[in-house]
Amino acid sequence: MSLWMIGFVAGLLVVLIVALLLIGILVEALLIRRLAMRALLLVREIDDNTRGIWALRDTWSVALKLLAGANEIEDNAAAIVSAVSGQHEAERTA
Repeated sequence: MSLWMIGFVAGLLVVLIVALLLIGILVEALLIRRLAMRALLLVREIDDNTRGIWALRDTWSVALKLLAGANEIEDNAAAIVSAVSGQHEAERTA
């Protein structure tokens, strides 16, 4: 066997090994891409499912305003009851 033949076989082996490694890398890259697409779908689903949680801050703010309004109504109602009761007391004593 001549040196040319040994060099040719060695070069062929190197090319085959590199080709196999590149094919392996491509297969793994495709698997990673497929997993990334699945993960993206899951992230979108999680985002859709948790949007309500982030809206709780706004809900809390509105609830506090409603509570303040209810307290004002209660205070006004108490003032009306007091005024009406006081007026009835004044009519009874007169």
